[in-house]
Amino acid sequence: MTNFERVQPLIRVMRLPHGEGLALPAYETPLAAGCDARAAVPADAPMTIAPGERALVPTGLAIALPHGWEMQVRPRSGLAAKRAITCLNAPGTVDADYRGEVKVILINHGDAPFEINRGDRVAQLVFAPVHQAVFDEVEALDDTARGAGGFGSTGV
Repeated sequence: MTNFERVQPLIRVMRLPHGEGLALPAYETPLAAGCDARAAVPADAPMTIAPGERALVPTGLAIALPHGWEMQVRPRSGLAAKRAITCLNAPGTVDADYRGEVKVILINHGDAPFEINRGDRVAQLVFAPVHQAVFDEVEALDDTARGAGGFGSTGV
């Protein structure tokens, strides 16, 4: 495998009734890391997020991830930069055993209401391999130059 080859997980997608007619998540450029998720709100009933409020935005999709993979739900940089809209729990993690609808928690950090229409791109989805840790309880940890120095201990 060369540096440019990558593993591509097969993601099984089930379109829910309110997601009919919407595009599946798609990569906008050949080297994009994230694919866009779209809002599955009714065409005649857009969702509005007031300043300082949050909303759970439906995508109309349920997925099945392969064992050993997660899907991260991340903000779209354009929404954050231009409208102060971001994902509240970024990155949100969808586990491989979850089978419910994928929803996006958006928050409006701006000073104007934000309207979400059917099909609007509301988040990026990034797929990543997962390794579960094995924990080994010990009496002491090895010393390092940093030691217990935490928040801000290596500079601002």
